Amino acid sequence: MAQTIKVALAGAGAFGIKHLDGIKNIDGVEVVSLISRDLEKTKEIAAKYGIAHVSTDLADSLSLKEVDAVILCTPTQMHAGQSLACLKAGKHVQVEIPLADTLKGAKEVVALQKQTGLVAMCGHTRRFNPSHQYVHQEIAAGKFNIQQMDVQTYFFRRSNMNALGQPRSWTDHLLWHHAAHTVDLFAYQCGSPIVQANAIQGPIHPTLGIAMDMSIQLKAASGAICTLSLSFNNDGPLGTFFRYIGDTATYLARYDDLWQSTKEGKEEKIDVSKVDVSMNGIELQDREFFAAIREGREPNSSVAQVLACYEVLHKLEQQLN
Repeated sequence: MAQTIKVALAGAGAFGIKHLDGIKNIDGVEVVSLISRDLEKTKEIAAKYGIAHVSTDLADSLSLKEVDAVILCTPTQMHAGQSLACLKAGKHVQVEIPLADTLKGAKEVVALQKQTGLVAMCGHTRRFNPSHQYVHQEIAAGKFNIQQMDVQTYFFRRSNMNALGQPRSWTDHLLWHHAAHTVDLFAYQCGSPIVQANAIQGPIHPTLGIAMDMSIQLKAASGAICTLSLSFNNDGPLGTFFRYIGDTATYLARYDDLWQSTKEGKEEKIDVSKVDVSMNGIELQDREFFAAIREGREPNSSVAQVLACYEVLHKLEQQLN
């Protein structure tokens, strides 16, 4: 595929904007349709980014013959159904994490991708952040092996707000969304499947109907272990922080940045600016999606590759219930 890849983007919220900003830096790609629930706001964002077609209905965009691919940045509960709709319409699809909020939904998407042969990818961004890519390269080169990952995922979400401080139309979830990042990354970095998983959670929020605090333990077949703490009650700092404890070093990753701990208890920042063509994990994720379409290959973070993550989440959900 030498011509311009034409894309429809569904979801003009905080993450949709991140994708629009990343795609601006990628040659040979054009967003031609924008879908979101608030038509007037969608028109405003479309005008800013030069997008001709707007709609509140994904089906309108799927009916456009010129659309080659779709990026879904919609509420979690819609991910599996919308991914299936895109594949049935003959469109390549990248769905933001999580692939689904049930194992059944995830399996259905993987099965249809195999049937259609289209590119279907899930936005497991940690695979693409330069910080985690650096650690992955050290592991691949035989210079570093993970013994333990210690991960903290902390946000302040006592009311139903998004990353821009705006009211959400849906409820986020610690297990099926935020834990998915670490469950997948741990197995990916270890190059080893998860063979043991345990979880406990705090009280259910009376209004939101979800647990606001959770603790997860994982063990890979390699013997490496992972401890993951998640909270929507944390006042700050906000985000996800990774400590890689290995046989030759200890690394601390914070999104696209990386530090190495020293024996003196200091942190030395590692320059990861040359790890990839960008320091933006979302842009790198999108670059992989479009490259896989052009090259007719399976992308890193394909729906098939990440299915094991959702099998683990399913088992954890059964424990918690």
